[in-house]
Amino acid sequence: MKKNHSRRRRRSTEEIIDRIIEAAGDEFERNGYPGTKTASIARKAGVAEALIFSNFGSKARLFQDSIFKPLNRHFLDFCSTHLVDPADAGKLRADTREYILQLREFIARHSRMFSSLLAAQMYACDDVQGLSQVEGLQDYFARAAEVNRKRLRAEPRIDPKLLARVSFATILSCVIFKDWLFPRELANEAEIGAAISDFVMDGLNANEEGKPAVRARRSRVARELRSRSQPRSRGR
Repeated sequence: MKKNHSRRRRRSTEEIIDRIIEAAGDEFERNGYPGTKTASIARKAGVAEALIFSNFGSKARLFQDSIFKPLNRHFLDFCSTHLVDPADAGKLRADTREYILQLREFIARHSRMFSSLLAAQMYACDDVQGLSQVEGLQDYFARAAEVNRKRLRAEPRIDPKLLARVSFATILSCVIFKDWLFPRELANEAEIGAAISDFVMDGLNANEEGKPAVRARRSRVARELRSRSQPRSRGR
């Protein structure tokens, strides 16, 4: 009686690379860059560890291909479809609030990728590019600054390029560190979202005042502070 021996199908190089990248993405997102071992990636992908180095050269290059490049692609896609049109002044405020919500949702969907990049930078992994090198993020900063600049009617109080980064950092930190920053008894999801939106909108609107208005407001505040600091005369 003849035995049937099923021959294992030989996987192509492209299939092996796809399996490694998928496994690496999962491991890096779960354990961060320092905590991920190439041996664990190989086990998850079902390949020999040597194939990781023959196809990618190093753990850092694999991190770039499995985390950095996909996040960059996601950012470029987001920028092409979600930034506000500053030409429509009537819808600008409502559209800006909607955009802030969409940016929060975008960061939340890719929070593990962001966390992996942040962790790599925190642990001083010099051979790994961080958020500052994400081309899509730089494109976002440039376009967000241009949107803010076009909505101004006077010289800005804050450089729009700086404001774009501060606004993004606010939203990023509130999403990435949400569980630590916002205990359940403090506020619900809707309240947190409204607070983030109001805070960012207030920052964006600060530039609409222009420098003359800001100087006048600062002078008024200074006068009030001086009057409060002066000793009051006591009645006899």
